[in-house]
Amino acid sequence: MTPTTSSTAATPSVTTAPPAPATSPVSRLGLWLGPLLALGATAIWSGNFVVARHLGDVIPPVQTSFWRWVIALVAVAPFATRGLLRDWPAVRRHAGLIVVAALLGVTLFNTLIYIAGQSTSATNLALIAAASPAVIAAFAFLDGERMTAVRATGMVIAFVGVVTLISKGSVTALLSMDFRAGDLWMLAAMATFAAYSALLKRKPSTISGPSFLLATFAAGTVMLAPVYAVSVALQGAFTPSGATVGPLLYIGIASSAIAFYTWNKAVALIGATRAGIVYYLQPVFVACVAYLAIGEHITLIQILCMGAIITGVAVGAKR
Repeated sequence: MTPTTSSTAATPSVTTAPPAPATSPVSRLGLWLGPLLALGATAIWSGNFVVARHLGDVIPPVQTSFWRWVIALVAVAPFATRGLLRDWPAVRRHAGLIVVAALLGVTLFNTLIYIAGQSTSATNLALIAAASPAVIAAFAFLDGERMTAVRATGMVIAFVGVVTLISKGSVTALLSMDFRAGDLWMLAAMATFAAYSALLKRKPSTISGPSFLLATFAAGTVMLAPVYAVSVALQGAFTPSGATVGPLLYIGIASSAIAFYTWNKAVALIGATRAGIVYYLQPVFVACVAYLAIGEHITLIQILCMGAIITGVAVGAKR
């Protein structure tokens, strides 16, 4: 007769691990905070094309860029110097990354925009910038960031909305736009910004956001200094006035210190591609500011285009 075995002894003990939460509170916060930060940076940068076109007539572009970053350094230093000293060993280890990021995002990007603003219209600048999210996505894809069909669809919808908004819905107006040498400079600026955004993914966690910002601002300004000296020697230094101080403070504090910090944080939270899609909202902000500030009329086609852009961004920026 087979002996009876206790069921407790026969059955192996199995410990069931509790199910892991689908999304931690931090990551859930990032899903919302990332797009909001990208939205804030995009809103601030919306004034850049108008400022670039305005200052291009009164200040040599290299001098505009140099003083922009000097102002940004002064604005950021009180908040980031202590952190930079703490993170200095990591900054030294990753000095190559810091220098490349500074060259792309600080030395080249905005300098190229200001050069472009001397010989092309703000409309052309905005139209070329409309392709930035696609180029950002391409650089990010090459760096291993995934591109989904939903994001690609959102990008296409938003891009069509941007182009239609800028051309006011007229194919004839789009085809007859006068492209100039400045547009080539803007294409170069777009490429440097896309490369900078994709490169942010490589920022080590041992370097805080403010430390990274201050280090890149300082390195970029140092690289601009010799070119600035040449510009002053050949073109003469500009004389500050009421027409230039305000715009310079805007691009130095808001468009540099604030917008670059929020953009870098957004890319860290949601990736370069999703942050880039939010960048499509720039012409929507420009149109709204023009309406509120100077009473520029908004047509039905513009409202429809802005709706398409917002829809595209909402689709493309989804997780």
